[in-house]
Amino acid sequence: MKKRTLKALCGVLAAGILLSSCVVHREGPSTNLPPGQAKKIYGTKSAKPFAPGQQKKGY
Repeated sequence: MKKRTLKALCGVLAAGILLSSCVVHREGPSTNLPPGQAKKIYGTKSAKPFAPGQQKKGY
């Protein structure tokens, strides 16, 4: 009985670890628009905040 409970506990733990690693974090405006088009929509003066290559690294 102990082996069966241990296997079940390990299975649940492994499934929890596998499912918890499937999280996606997106930062900034997540649209498929070109930077210039997003600039027009949001009314900013520069397209730089919408261009992924123009973002400063956080480290």
